[in-house]
Amino acid sequence: MARSRTRPPRRELRVGTYARLDRDRVRRIGVPEVILGQGKTVPHLLGILRALAARGEGAIVSRPTRSQLAALRTQRRAGLPIVFRAGDRIVRLRGPLGAEYRPGRVAIVTAGTSDVPAAEEARAVLVELGLRPVLAHDVGVAGLHRLLRAVRTVERYRPEVYLVFAGREGALPTVLAGLVRAPVVGVPTSVGYGRGGRGEAALTAMLQSCAPIAVVNIDAAVPAALFAAQHFLLSAPARRGRRAR
Repeated sequence: MARSRTRPPRRELRVGTYARLDRDRVRRIGVPEVILGQGKTVPHLLGILRALAARGEGAIVSRPTRSQLAALRTQRRAGLPIVFRAGDRIVRLRGPLGAEYRPGRVAIVTAGTSDVPAAEEARAVLVELGLRPVLAHDVGVAGLHRLLRAVRTVERYRPEVYLVFAGREGALPTVLAGLVRAPVVGVPTSVGYGRGGRGEAALTAMLQSCAPIAVVNIDAAVPAALFAAQHFLLSAPARRGRRAR
């Protein structure tokens, strides 16, 4: 007798010949796939979002280009269920993302106001994942009194992870890690003057931190947010089937 064959559930969504969406990522590592707009053509990005929308699935798009944003606004008027976040640096396709995290607080701290746009990317992703950011902006080491005051305020919310954004010399994550008990993730930003001013000096300084911190790449706000989200998944069992937003 011939053996009966049961096909495994499809864990990949192919869109044309140009995209293979990882539908198993949440089960495997606990965070959803985030679609990078940068480098994609407008037809490719729209094709991906339409394919997901047709299946009732949600998505997060980071760093859309100007031409993509113009096309997405047209598609929204035509009925594509999307919203724009973080000054258009994040686009959210409405629908479930696949996992629900244990409620918790993530502190987002910026050295200067110029670091806020990158921090807003991280905040938008965390909010879409159901986590609750606590913000402290413009508290860099040029005025340590501001940082100490901000730490006292933020610590009242008992954040379990700190995401710290700093350009220039990138000192803030190291200083903060010497003051708080929660893990600190340093996010160097491309803010500064001249040599090393595009984030290279901040990245190098964070990598040499004498206080224990984790460091992501320059302006890597989305990876930092996903890294923080994993803490709330792995430290307690996650519930499946997050409601559509």
